[in-house]
Amino acid sequence: MYNADETAGAPTAIICEKIWLAIAERRLRPGTRLKEEQLAEIFSVSRARIRQALTALERDGLVTIMPNRGAFVSEPSVDEARDVFVTRRAIEQRVVERLCERATVEDIERMRSHIDEERVAGRAGDLSAIVRLSGGFHLLLAELSGSAFLFGILRDLVSRTSLITAMYRSKHLHNCGPDEHMAVVDRIAARDVDTAIREMAEHLHHVEAELDLDEEKDQPRDLRAALL
Repeated sequence: MYNADETAGAPTAIICEKIWLAIAERRLRPGTRLKEEQLAEIFSVSRARIRQALTALERDGLVTIMPNRGAFVSEPSVDEARDVFVTRRAIEQRVVERLCERATVEDIERMRSHIDEERVAGRAGDLSAIVRLSGGFHLLLAELSGSAFLFGILRDLVSRTSLITAMYRSKHLHNCGPDEHMAVVDRIAARDVDTAIREMAEHLHHVEAELDLDEEKDQPRDLRAALL
């Protein structure tokens, strides 16, 4: 999600990735205070680098920075959770429409290869990979649609969805992603726009249906335990 490379910016990307994964895997709960001093110690970087990472995470809606209080993992409301899924359905419908029009044989192969990776992660019970690849599938589709605009919007929505599922999803993880993702890809490959849109809408509905919007929030966990 936050791609790291060999450049000087990589440490910030790694910090963002680790915090995002800790949220998505429910190790770092909404409402947890993200103390700069403790994060700097955990990641062996300066507080300035931590502030860069927290600012990036705030842009994605994962962190809330309050003047004179510090940074906290965001706590999306039930209404926001519902709004995110309504918006995702609209954006991903357009992504699917574009792919049915323009996806190449190579694009379809990339989608299917990605789903193969999801299946491997599922069989291995690798939760980190499952979370990363599940969101990555939707971002891959947006990338292949050829619209930087749609990709940018969906990247933000996928980040927010990770936080929402971390906050409201039941403890049991039902990884239906690969099968439902493949159903979407099969319909894109067949240029069946209406069915592809329906398959994507049903997939997102299943993800949303797993949310327990009446669930009482757990107490925030210790930063060191969540990130190390």
